[in-house]
Amino acid sequence: MNIYVGNLDYKVDESDLEGIFQEYGSVSSAKIITDKFSGKSKGFGFVEMDAKTEAETAIKELNGATLEDREMVVNEARPKKNNY
Repeated sequence: MNIYVGNLDYKVDESDLEGIFQEYGSVSSAKIITDKFSGKSKGFGFVEMDAKTEAETAIKELNGATLEDREMVVNEARPKKNNY
């Protein structure tokens, strides 16, 4: 299951994100979205978890949780829209 994680502090990196979600199960990938010009974090990312039940537990437990003094927004990622 692909999980959206928003309102991240700009200091949070992919290993931080992966570590938080590993407490709830197996993480196949963690990606922080960065600006293509500056390389700086845009303050959100995505985590891919293999087991749907583990992912749902992580979403329930982490949505609204505080990380680096910011309340995370965690929910199931919506499919990317084509901008034609």
